[in-house]
Amino acid sequence: MVDTRYELHPAASAFIASFRDKGASVNTQRTYAIRVAQYLTWCAVFGVDWGDPTFRQLSSFKSWLVEEPLPPRGRKQPTKRRYRTKSTANAILTTVCGFLRFCGLRDYAPATVVSKLTQPKLLTFVSPGHDLGEDGQFRSINARTLKYKVAVPGYEWLNRAQVDAIIASAQHARDRFLVQLMAATGVRIGEALGMRRQDMHLLPDSRSVGCSVAGPHVHVVRREDNANGAVAKARQPRWIPVDEEFAGAYAAYQHERDEVAEAGVSDFVFVNLFRAPLGAPMKYPSTYELFKRLAKLAGFEANPHMCRHHAATEWIRAGVGRDVVQGFMGHVSPVSMNPYVHASDEEKRKAVEMVAARRETVK
Repeated sequence: MVDTRYELHPAASAFIASFRDKGASVNTQRTYAIRVAQYLTWCAVFGVDWGDPTFRQLSSFKSWLVEEPLPPRGRKQPTKRRYRTKSTANAILTTVCGFLRFCGLRDYAPATVVSKLTQPKLLTFVSPGHDLGEDGQFRSINARTLKYKVAVPGYEWLNRAQVDAIIASAQHARDRFLVQLMAATGVRIGEALGMRRQDMHLLPDSRSVGCSVAGPHVHVVRREDNANGAVAKARQPRWIPVDEEFAGAYAAYQHERDEVAEAGVSDFVFVNLFRAPLGAPMKYPSTYELFKRLAKLAGFEANPHMCRHHAATEWIRAGVGRDVVQGFMGHVSPVSMNPYVHASDEEKRKAVEMVAARRETVK
């Protein structure tokens, strides 16, 4: 990262490098870099010492995030101004606080900057397992002060009919298979784009290629050298079983791909077939927009990550153990599974009806 004079910004560069050292994906590093750049740019414009801001200045930055209109997309002037949501502002503030804490602990900024980011808070509700200490000395914690209060967002997901509608809206076999892959396996879009042909084991027996896993399945492998920058978030490799319908969709895509000579030299599963550079691995931004266009054609708004929620919910409903689903999803902690289990409107209504029926029985 560079400053306003286009010289290397040591603190910001070291902060982003710390995520790279931890194995964070390129997309994660890019997201954090953009957020830190927003803060540093604001400091330069308003004459604020980025390394030692006052709490009032940090509060002004917090307000600016939601009050400053976003720049228009493309050349067309929008009819209505767009603004950041408080949730988006909180995500930026979290990164900025992490950046300042990083700088305060590594002599890029005064150590006192860390104390401006939190304030003591007395816990009124204690989660199970939290140790309060013998005299309750751990009931007080340091809570982050630089954030907006927002309602807990509902996690979006796609039901089976919506997934089928998106698949049906695709004109090309490649795009249909992309959606089917994410919905059937729960892989992240970056993991899908980083897959190689050697990861697709769709025969009943894969021992001929040195794999002892029985039945059709796909492998998710973290690779740092992908030409399209796609990196699997999970560090540990995993495999996910698939069915014959999945294998058929892949075969249809391979038939379509074989018609593009340039695609034959690439080992990536998903490559450009309809625009230059032909045969090159598909990249995240264009693939993300492709998915959103397909969903819009299907009649609703959706993003690729909703397919991941769909897969987890389908497995849980089918009676698959949570520990097994955790393995399929590539989660290290069981707690990470909680946001991925959803109830449909019909299930919620059925629950209410069951309670009502039980009341009648008791009477």
